[in-house]
Amino acid sequence: MKVKIGDVVLPGDYCDEITAVGVKSKVVLGPGLRKEVDHVYIMKAGVLRKRNPNTFWVDSYQKRYVPSRSENVIGIVVQKAGDLYRVDIGGSCTAALSYLSFEGATKKNRPEVQIGDVIYAKMLVASKDMEPELVCVDSHGRKGRLGVLNDGFVFKCSLNLIRKILNPICPLLESLKNEWPFELAAGMNGRIWIKANTMRETIAVGNAILGAEYLSDDEIKTMCTNIASILAGHVS
Repeated sequence: MKVKIGDVVLPGDYCDEITAVGVKSKVVLGPGLRKEVDHVYIMKAGVLRKRNPNTFWVDSYQKRYVPSRSENVIGIVVQKAGDLYRVDIGGSCTAALSYLSFEGATKKNRPEVQIGDVIYAKMLVASKDMEPELVCVDSHGRKGRLGVLNDGFVFKCSLNLIRKILNPICPLLESLKNEWPFELAAGMNGRIWIKANTMRETIAVGNAILGAEYLSDDEIKTMCTNIASILAGHVS
């Protein structure tokens, strides 16, 4: 069935609007879309979205992560296998992470990574025919914010919520950071790592994020203010 941007779509539908744009300029196909010979086909149920200039994806509610190249994810090291670490990213299989995929790592200078460590990494290889592969450096060989996440608290949420809080127009993170300081790493695989000054503040941030999934922007701001007031009243 032929669909348009903004429509509710199902697997097997196709969008000629994206194909027409691709004839004139470069198009980026995000999760839920696949290019065949003559059409761009829908691969999962959801709402077909567009972000300017020419980025398209299917916005869907799901908890099972399907690896996609260049996405940042939060994983847990579950095994050491020779020169590789096996990392659980919430997908159908574990991802491989080489010890050389860290900034400054060499055969003699290996990174301090142990089983059970939480890793913030980028998807280097993501294909239905190949094992997922992670790296903890950017294209310039710098780690930036990637690497082992020490301390903090990790919890799971829907992939839809991750996309919502990372949207620049979502007021959640801006409202929270105005109330108290904290660190946050959001993985596109539905995992969030947070670290605040106290355990109470860390839990408050986590509850605010989980509670924002079905709230409007105004409701999110009110919720953040209420949480801050409760914390301040408790401390005093």
